[in-house]
Amino acid sequence: MDMANQARIKEIAEKYGSENVVVVLGGAEAESAGLTAETVIAGDPTYAGPLTNIALKLPVYHILELKELVDPQVYEDQISMMEMVLEVDEIVAEMSNIRDELMKD
Repeated sequence: MDMANQARIKEIAEKYGSENVVVVLGGAEAESAGLTAETVIAGDPTYAGPLTNIALKLPVYHILELKELVDPQVYEDQISMMEMVLEVDEIVAEMSNIRDELMKD
């Protein structure tokens, strides 16, 4: 996650409160999605961006995990092609593992 996006997420969480923000990702690779999830939950693991040492504890999901929540026609038009070419199970597993590991209270 680049520094500009880290700054935007931080500002939104500060403005609306972390309890009112959910991050939805759409990245094509499990590892990248996992790193982004780690950043918005526990802080920037590279220690280079605005979220360094800032654990926002934001809930984070990949859009592929939210299929049941999206209007079926919108999903078909906007997301279904991705679902056919991406490693969906790998992405979902990575996101679940990151949440299980980092969202413990």
